[in-house]
Amino acid sequence: MPRPAKHPATATDTTSATPVKKQERAIQTHQHLINAARRVFARDGFAQARLEDIAALAGKTRGAFYANFRDKEDVFIAIIEDDFNRYKKEFLRNLSRAQSIEEKREALAQHLYKVICDEQRVLLMLEFKMYAIRHPRKKKRLANIHHAICARFSEGEMSEYLGEFEHKTGLEKRRETARVSAAIDGLAINRLFDPESFSEERVLNLLRAVAAELLTC
Repeated sequence: MPRPAKHPATATDTTSATPVKKQERAIQTHQHLINAARRVFARDGFAQARLEDIAALAGKTRGAFYANFRDKEDVFIAIIEDDFNRYKKEFLRNLSRAQSIEEKREALAQHLYKVICDEQRVLLMLEFKMYAIRHPRKKKRLANIHHAICARFSEGEMSEYLGEFEHKTGLEKRRETARVSAAIDGLAINRLFDPESFSEERVLNLLRAVAAELLTC
């Protein structure tokens, strides 16, 4: 008895699934490299970090690294974007429950405190800014990239919850986010350096002042 022919949909589904799986693997590889680079940069610093170590930690080849990123600088920027997107999603969840301006400010202060307590992020941002300072020709471009990432803080879904911030001009938003970033990094570095002088309550009070200035009535 002849075998029944395969249903046409089966062959089509198998064929169409292959590109999807390849895309999923490509996304996973990209994320694995970012995660590995984050650990290597925090451990060794930007200058001493080696692409081979990043690829090996991710379980990938050097070729896989270059298929995803141009160089160490490129993956460093990808890390900053990845961290920013992760924290923004988390902040949106918390902010969606805030009703009054006071609750929004407190949600922002608590969010900033969590960012400050992320030691790996603190070390990475210090590395990023020190790298830019040591390379004057790249500093302006890297600063603009950083500002562009931070400026997205008030865009999209965020504007629904931070209506007060939305009234500001593009230049005002850039200046505000730059000041907030400077305040966060300064507190974070000094908290790591001298934790006894920066208790949780003291840092939170400083962040509440930042939130109050950022979110005006």
